Amino acid sequence: MAIGDYYPVDGSPEYYYLDTGMYDTERYGAVYIVDADRPAVIDTGIGTNYEFVLEAMGEIGIAPEDLAVIAPTHVHLDHAGGAGYLAAECPNAEVHVHEIGAPHLVDPTRLIAGTKAAVEDQWKYYDEPKPVPEERITELSEGDTIDLGNRSLEVYHAPGHAPHQVIYHDPDAEVVATGDAAGIWVPQLETVRQTSPPANFDLEACLADVETIRSLDPELLLFGHFGPAPASDELLDTYKEVLTEWVEAVEEKRAELDDDEAVIDYFVENTEMVAVWGERKARAEERLNTRGVLGYLDASAEPER
Repeated sequence: MAIGDYYPVDGSPEYYYLDTGMYDTERYGAVYIVDADRPAVIDTGIGTNYEFVLEAMGEIGIAPEDLAVIAPTHVHLDHAGGAGYLAAECPNAEVHVHEIGAPHLVDPTRLIAGTKAAVEDQWKYYDEPKPVPEERITELSEGDTIDLGNRSLEVYHAPGHAPHQVIYHDPDAEVVATGDAAGIWVPQLETVRQTSPPANFDLEACLADVETIRSLDPELLLFGHFGPAPASDELLDTYKEVLTEWVEAVEEKRAELDDDEAVIDYFVENTEMVAVWGERKARAEERLNTRGVLGYLDASAEPER
């Protein structure tokens, strides 16, 4: 699979997934296209290369004016950065997003500033997001359903990764679009890795989100990073172990080094993902995730008021 390519999701004939080439890295950022009676796009990428989504839609047979739903799982710009671009090209599509995140798509000023602080040098790969007109947004909350005509997406709040994250369950296709709630699926290694970015990562809530996914008993998980994977208790248990052990490792290294920059440098230098994502992306990913855990540890240590 190369950047810009799209493929059907095996076992779910109305679903397709596209490699957006996020951060100029293959098999890192996915967008899902649902060829339903009311067609939908789940997640939108960082804005860069949004034309790939339109091209794939056209080849599938979905005209821009026929797209009904744009549904980011959350408003982090690697999932929602293309929403404004797609909305501008698809005049009849409503942008569905959790109510906490909706204001940030209407006015992305704070979202841009927060993203720049979080991703640091990786910002050069982003296109600055286009605002989404307020009248084009449908705010979501736990228990809502998105009507796609011949099928529907059930909405579940999954706030561990970010307070504005939801997951989408299609009970007919037996799939869950996970956003970042089940971690990062690495198809080259057939395993999951942690995602723990600043500033809202919460370990306990992330573990609860995994149990929400488990309770839906899907056949497939549609990962934002990257692609579909068979769902299983083993995979979900693995992610819980990976995430817990990751936080413990950062905490132990902080106690050993007593210097947060040294902790970050340690994990950046020792990442095992260079062979998969390339040196630039692998080290940037490790830096981002380490910083997120350090912020979580600080927040956990603060006395309750």
